[in-house]
Amino acid sequence: MTLKPLKDRIVAVVEKPLEKTKSGILLGEAKEKPAYAVVESVGPEVKAVKKGDKIVYKEYSTTDIKMDDKDYIILKEEDVLATL
Repeated sequence: MTLKPLKDRIVAVVEKPLEKTKSGILLGEAKEKPAYAVVESVGPEVKAVKKGDKIVYKEYSTTDIKMDDKDYIILKEEDVLATL
């Protein structure tokens, strides 16, 4: 099943927090979930973001969905703060 966003909505996959650094140091469990994700699909009215972009978003303004062992979010384009 594929999520198809409407109007100015964006569907993105939540990035998992790093479990260890590049040098191999193991990190403990993150206290907060990251506020960045990779865009999976965009609605027809979205202008500034495209599929594959990594975005920073307002954490409290999303709809969370879990499908096929992936954590997705749906948010409005106006809730995207930046692209990486």
